Amino acid sequence: MSGGFLRRSLRRERAWLGRMRVEHPWMESHDVAMMRRALDLARQAAALGEVPVGAVIYRGLEVIAEAANDREATRDPAGHAELVALRRAGQRLGRWRLHDCRMAVTLEPCPMCAGALVNARLSGLVFAAFDPKAGAVGTLYDIPRDQRLNHRLPCAGGLLAPEAVGLLRAFFRERRGQERSRSEK
Repeated sequence: MSGGFLRRSLRRERAWLGRMRVEHPWMESHDVAMMRRALDLARQAAALGEVPVGAVIYRGLEVIAEAANDREATRDPAGHAELVALRRAGQRLGRWRLHDCRMAVTLEPCPMCAGALVNARLSGLVFAAFDPKAGAVGTLYDIPRDQRLNHRLPCAGGLLAPEAVGLLRAFFRERRGQERSRSEK
């Protein structure tokens, strides 16, 4: 990667974070670093044949837990990156209340995961790509900010979205290609 491209990319990220801070004053620069880490986990998941979603739970710059989707490997319908990371964080910290932690995840959480995030009492959530088919953090539902629930958490979507969307599109394009070639045989 050329130095000019990297400088432009970092400039765009700083500008994006500045705009996001107007709407989400709780956001910090390490949210971007943690999203980058989540994107790396998503790439690893894709290489293993899993839907490329990665999640990182962190406290400041300290990574508490991280995970990628593992539904295919574990045959677990609840093997979403968010839930696996929440379990690991709870085990590591010895508590289920994660009120001093945030999560960065590469895809807008589904209703199951959004409910778990609320129950874990996270202090914030940042996600990359919006999910028009199952998104429960503003797209189809808005579970983390539902006033009827006993806990709410600040959320911000769209952080490094083009990169996450690109991973998802490439994964499903390849999967559709494999299905076509199997059906033609």
